[in-house]
Amino acid sequence: MEYHVVVEKMCGCAKRNNMPQIKTFDDKENALMVARAWAQQLNESFCGKHEFNVISVDDNYVISVGEGSF
Repeated sequence: MEYHVVVEKMCGCAKRNNMPQIKTFDDKENALMVARAWAQQLNESFCGKHEFNVISVDDNYVISVGEGSF
């Protein structure tokens, strides 16, 4: 089974950095670990106009994009 980490909305920083919107994994625990690390990296390295969080949706993880800074 495949597990996906999906960025909900590609903000300007993500587009400028040619960031992928979806990453696929064979292991659910690995997908969660990557999703959390990815969201943290986005919060620390992007402009601060958005806050990134991980939400579990079925067997996948969505990196949500909200207004405000980390």
